[in-house]
This record gives sequence, C-alpha cells and structure tokens, in this order.
Amino acid sequence: MKNQTEIKNRSAYFEYFIDDKYVAGIVLLGTEVKSLREGKANFNDSYCIFHKGELWLRSFYISEYSHGTVNNHDPIRERKLLLNRRELKKLESRIREKGYTIVPLRLFFTENNLAKLEIGLGKGKKVHDKRDTIKQRDTEREMKRYIK
Repeated sequence: MKNQTEIKNRSAYFEYFIDDKYVAGIVLLGTEVKSLREGKANFNDSYCIFHKGELWLRSFYISEYSHGTVNNHDPIRERKLLLNRRELKKLESRIREKGYTIVPLRLFFTENNLAKLEIGLGKGKKVHDKRDTIKQRDTEREMKRYIK
C-alpha cells in the first residue's frame, strides 16, 4: 500500500475562476521532498510568476524537515516549475491579459515518486461571485442531506 500524499489549495477555487489547468514538475531539495511526504506544506498566498522566460513559484511554504541537519532548506524559497516551452509561451501570453494569474492548485506525487504541481490559469472573482459560490455550496450540501 502506497502513501499517497496530496496537498490541495482549497482557497484557490474560492478566490478565482479557473480556466485551464496544467501539471508542472517542481524543482525541490531532498529535505523539501521529505517534508512534503509528511504533508507539511502551506499554499497561503502562493502564486506563480514569470522571470526571464521561466515560471517560478513564490511564497509556497514547506516546513523544515524535522530530522534535518544544518543542511535543511529555506521554508519560503522560490521554486522553479518545469513545463514545456510551448506551454510556457501560452501561459505567458494569457497572463498578459487583464485579470489573469497563475495559481497553484494542488501538489501530489506520481507513481514514479516525482513531485508534481497542478497550476491553474485563474481570473479573480468579485465579491458577489464569491457570495454565489457560497450559496451554491450551501445548496449542494442541503441537497445531499435530503438525498441520504
């Protein structure tokens, strides 16, 4: 039985309309991988930016590894995301449009034990859109309650 670690960014779906999703590789250090396998990461206020044609993940918090030595990693360092050149160009052109941003959605490990990050191209929601989301979620919860 494998330990499937998956860390989700639940607030991303509340804050943004997600148009497209991409799966990107992420460059990590050894102690970061060990902390992620323990599920010790936080998506609060994390986002993706382009710098010199490369996509970087900013303010994604990975706790220091509990059994790490002096070689432990910096918890909030920038991490490079790995995508095809074609996907990078497409994303870069889309975020130049007004209101679009790249948001990390979830981090997971593949069957080959590679860490992957699912990112989404999102457009920010207005306050009334967030209210609609809350109303829709409450309605679905009520429906499930009556169906059981």
